[in-house]
Amino acid sequence: MLSDTQLAYFLQQSLNAAPVAALYAMLAFGYSLSFALTKRADFTPGALFAFAGQVFVYFTAFGYDRLWLIYPAALAIGATASITYTLLAAAIVGDKVIRPLARISPNSVITASLAIMIVLMELVRIAASAKDLWLSPFLNERITFWAHPGYPVVLTAIQVINVVSMTAIVLLGAAVLAYSKQGRSWRAVSDDAFAATLLGVDAGRVLVAAALITAGISAVAGVLATAYYGSMDFGAGLMFGLKVVMIAAIGDQSSPAKCALGAALYGLAETMWGAYMPYVWRDLAMFSGLVILAVVARQERRV
Repeated sequence: MLSDTQLAYFLQQSLNAAPVAALYAMLAFGYSLSFALTKRADFTPGALFAFAGQVFVYFTAFGYDRLWLIYPAALAIGATASITYTLLAAAIVGDKVIRPLARISPNSVITASLAIMIVLMELVRIAASAKDLWLSPFLNERITFWAHPGYPVVLTAIQVINVVSMTAIVLLGAAVLAYSKQGRSWRAVSDDAFAATLLGVDAGRVLVAAALITAGISAVAGVLATAYYGSMDFGAGLMFGLKVVMIAAIGDQSSPAKCALGAALYGLAETMWGAYMPYVWRDLAMFSGLVILAVVARQERRV
């Protein structure tokens, strides 16, 4: 039987998993919106996620240090610039790079998305004069869920805001897909784009809308994650993007809600491994598990 301290530790780790799980769920939901239509593995959402975070930090620092704005105003400037630049980059990349290559070869999209990640990384690095910028901590007041003597179970305000915001975005998106006319059009194109076109659905417009929503979700996720972690780099973007791609490949790509649930469970498992198992083996174990599940899932689909 667990002691009170062991129970408090377990509850604390479960709460620690919530922001990570919500982030994975949000990214997986956004990625699967486009993947269900294109059927092309693409790391671009991960690149946009990292790009949004870096732009957020850069413009926040610019507003605070150069424009002498108060910190909340600088954060607002940074968030607005981040989402605007990310959507602009997504529109250019999608129209000029991804869409032409998707018609040629599925593998070319993967290569191009990695190249896009490098280009975006270099653009932000040059703009920041190769300096590592960090956000000053904010909304870090502790919210106590269990005042256990010597081991209180807590989260910070920014963690709670991130979890609530990301979960709300996923639930709202799932409701739109399930109950709206736009959701029915998306499902029709996802099932059979040609048949949907014969029935009067503009498949091209649905694809463009899904791509923009995916980019918007990546941008918002980048801003929220950076507000929590304090900084962002493209290594993190690549890791998050790779995990989301693999999770979507294992799950039901035609159901963003199921992909989001699977990603949330992955985030929970990842945090629990770090809490109870050797941390140095965490990524190896988790990626190995994803690979095994991907192989099993592919074999089941063939059968």
